[in-house]
Amino acid sequence: MALTVGVLGGGQLARMMIPAAVALGIELRVLAESEGESARLATTSVGDTRDPDVLLAFARDVDAITFDHEHVPQEALAALVDAGIAVRPGPAALAHAQDKSLMRARLSDLGVPVPDWRPVTDAGDLAAFLGDHGGRAVLKTARGGYDGKGVRVVSDPAEAEDWLASGQPLLVEELVGFRRELAQSVARRPSGGIVAWPLVESVQRRGVCAEVIAPAPSSSGRLADEASAIAHTIAERLDVTGVLAVELFETDDGRLLVNELAMRPHNTGHWTIDGATTSQFEQHLRAVLDLPLGSTDPHREWAVMVNVLGGPPEGTVADRYPRALTAHPAVKVHEYGKAPRPGRKVGHVTAIGDDLDSVVRQARDAAALLGAE
Repeated sequence: MALTVGVLGGGQLARMMIPAAVALGIELRVLAESEGESARLATTSVGDTRDPDVLLAFARDVDAITFDHEHVPQEALAALVDAGIAVRPGPAALAHAQDKSLMRARLSDLGVPVPDWRPVTDAGDLAAFLGDHGGRAVLKTARGGYDGKGVRVVSDPAEAEDWLASGQPLLVEELVGFRRELAQSVARRPSGGIVAWPLVESVQRRGVCAEVIAPAPSSSGRLADEASAIAHTIAERLDVTGVLAVELFETDDGRLLVNELAMRPHNTGHWTIDGATTSQFEQHLRAVLDLPLGSTDPHREWAVMVNVLGGPPEGTVADRYPRALTAHPAVKVHEYGKAPRPGRKVGHVTAIGDDLDSVVRQARDAAALLGAE
């Protein structure tokens, strides 16, 4: 009988687990929030991922439950655990990806480097932090923010009156002077064993990941070792199972600071589908089922992933295939089954090779031909 993994959420991450599941002979079941989502090819149920009864019915016969997103409430996850269902990553670990204040506090306790920060309950808290940090800082919602949402650079509490009045939990962080953003992905299985992919550089536009270069240029030696050690510490001390992506700032003075955590396959790891021996999606399935982990060795010296953001103003990404695939037959295209919309991730492309400039040009041009903004 095939091993079975249930995925909560039907977005593009669940969609990209499908080929890996097919290759391994794993039965993949997806609980989508609505009909027609990206992972519709594997959607077996449609329902509210916040409803414990819906989750229990969906998870009845699976070997492990995992996630397309981190927005499933703790009480719903607790109901699964109480029913004896393997939830990976577990609720205690996932809480740190759901709540930025909890994550910052725990990482600080572990001695993991993070930006200076403070919880915010009123305008006085924010004013005091601004006074201690040069008059500008980053205000964040503790829960629910992603792709630039729930983040606001402020220089006066008046700029955050709406958030302060909402009663939602907030935190404020120093405005870090950084030279670039990096990401370190690892995978960990419950019985022990952890592997890491190369450290990558990510390029953000308007708060959304636009490009990823693997490995990050000029990152061998101390920088790569430090990033790997940080990710290993977090995975082990927080008891993460599956893929963990650690987003990092490399500061102007050469330090690494943890920015965000994702306990699932992540945009900065999409290059692994075409650029590494074991993709993050296959590795995640192996890890949550406690199977031996695969090699993370890259196929070529460089891999560049470019998101197709927005999509073509008319028609679909697929309408652009003839020109894009003819121009760049070595580039791999991944389409997410989403309607084009400004700023939306509707797909990505990956190019690999041994000359970075050439690989970057191929990936960018292919994405533009497919309708990237």
